[in-house]
Amino acid sequence: MRVVLSRKLFLPGGAVAQLGARLDGIEEVVGSNPIGSTKTDVIPSLVLAKRSFIAAVSALAILHVGDYLSVRLRMIHPKPADPFESLTAPRVLAIQEKNGKIEYQIDAQNPEQTVTCVHSLFPHLGYSPCWYVKPRINQPIPM
Repeated sequence: MRVVLSRKLFLPGGAVAQLGARLDGIEEVVGSNPIGSTKTDVIPSLVLAKRSFIAAVSALAILHVGDYLSVRLRMIHPKPADPFESLTAPRVLAIQEKNGKIEYQIDAQNPEQTVTCVHSLFPHLGYSPCWYVKPRINQPIPM
């Protein structure tokens, strides 16, 4: 005689918990539910990662569009140094010498540099943001 065992596929959330019988429907049963008897909405990590990425990209895109509209609106009603500002600084060259020291000289051909920047979070209309340009304008140019 041959006995064949069948495999049953148990899916999470499909089990029914039999915690006990009630006598006439009045008594409460005390105990804990088995793990498979309760449905839990667990979001897989890949789906959660995709949703988080889409939310972050969407927030960044909305912030960029808002920043661009702010610059365009301020261009309609310009004030001095808003939305664009011109920064002027001496053009300093950092010249590497043979002994490893660096000599700093002001450029004889072009002693001043003027950089135009935009007051915004992101670069717009071909100009870098002023928060990025201001700390870097006085850095020497390596030769």
